[in-house]
Amino acid sequence: MYEHFFQCPYCWEEISVLLDPSVSRQTYIEDCEVCCRPIEFQVSFEENELIEFEVRDIEQ
Repeated sequence: MYEHFFQCPYCWEEISVLLDPSVSRQTYIEDCEVCCRPIEFQVSFEENELIEFEVRDIEQ
């Protein structure tokens, strides 16, 4: 597992997420652990190295 820190697109708090490098491309939704709003993650790994990490808010 790979721990990555980022800022929530809603509350701007710095939080961390655990990423699995065994899956090369991932898109998923997870709630912010501070404000509980949904965040969409787009993550890519190449040879177990993080090459793309993008988060965005989900308009509701």
